[in-house]
Amino acid sequence: MIMRERVSSVSIHAILIAYSLLALFPLVLIVINSFKTKKAIFREPTGLPLGDSFSADGYASVLTNSDFPLYFGNSLVVTCVSLALILLLGAMASHALSEYRFPGDTFIGIYLILGIMVPIRLGTVALLELIVGLGLANTLTALILVYTAQGLPIAIFIFTEFLRSVSREIKDSARIDGLSEYRIFFEVVVPLVRPVIATVAVFSMIPIWNDLWFPLILSPGEDTRTVTLGVQQFIGQYTVNWGAVLAALSVAILPVLVMYVIFSKQLIRGITAGAVKG
Repeated sequence: MIMRERVSSVSIHAILIAYSLLALFPLVLIVINSFKTKKAIFREPTGLPLGDSFSADGYASVLTNSDFPLYFGNSLVVTCVSLALILLLGAMASHALSEYRFPGDTFIGIYLILGIMVPIRLGTVALLELIVGLGLANTLTALILVYTAQGLPIAIFIFTEFLRSVSREIKDSARIDGLSEYRIFFEVVVPLVRPVIATVAVFSMIPIWNDLWFPLILSPGEDTRTVTLGVQQFIGQYTVNWGAVLAALSVAILPVLVMYVIFSKQLIRGITAGAVKG
């Protein structure tokens, strides 16, 4: 029995390691080739950037000879503000749905599920007309509003399911001590849902940061482009600056990695808690 458990454990770890290597290989390949000359990239794509093959011209083009830092900053603003709104509004709405019973609460739950099932891109034309009508075309505000609306249904769904499992006695004790509902939310509820906050933040950030559809349609202006649109400037009709493209992609990967490193422990706890509760 013990031998069977060991074999099972080794097999599982082998599969996970193989999957991790397979998932990380493209990222490592991008970073390695970003430090090569164009000839070296095509001559030996899996080789290390050593000797004559080494070149940092791609990063020079990205960081000093282009507007990519502006686009990177735009993506950071859009992503951070959208995440803040998704987490705050999602957690507050979920607290209300899980804590109180009122007419229409079931309908709101069903409505949110429909928001998860129906892709927001199906309403692109209507969204574009609305954004233009509000005078928000070619602004970062338009992207923030769309991404917030896109991320709220799944955030509320995850938060609500978790908050329903939180002991009501803790919140009732806070009410007896005289805390207002706002203080109960920020001082009692929020600390309890930190793992879920990390989970929602990571899963909400990646689609926002990597999105090309809405920036291309709603904010294609020179001053409001995001990272995904910024990479396109290095791709010409007849030539492609591969060093700059790979360097831009390498820089664009950094925020996602940093966020995962910061929230990795909370993320694992949130996913594990959800799995146990399920």
